[in-house]
Amino acid sequence: MNLRSKNRINAEFSMSSMTDIIFLLLIFFMLTSNFVTPSGLPVSLPSSQTSNIVMQKISITITPDLKYYLNDKEIAVGDIQPQLAALLQGTEEGVVVLHVDKSVPVEHFAKVAGIAADLKAKVSLATVPTE
Repeated sequence: MNLRSKNRINAEFSMSSMTDIIFLLLIFFMLTSNFVTPSGLPVSLPSSQTSNIVMQKISITITPDLKYYLNDKEIAVGDIQPQLAALLQGTEEGVVVLHVDKSVPVEHFAKVAGIAADLKAKVSLATVPTE
């Protein structure tokens, strides 16, 4: 009488599926890490209950000494509209993220937001979440 099993268990372990998963995770984290681009200018942002991360291509920063920066390059107030229009020209859905210091008067924020809204861009205010 033959008591041996027809199905033998193979003691080898294949690592190919594990390496596939590791490479997929690596690609995922590399792609998603490029979507968050912090502003390079030191600005004390206001706080809010919710702070959504918006993929920003265009950022306008207003510092406490009322200097305006378009994508980290200093710009005069009168030059914001033509340069912003040039940046928004090729995009379907333009998003302008405003990094405004909390000590800056609201009229300066409203001026820049109005210029962006006239150019049919979505305006978002960068904030820091409250803890």
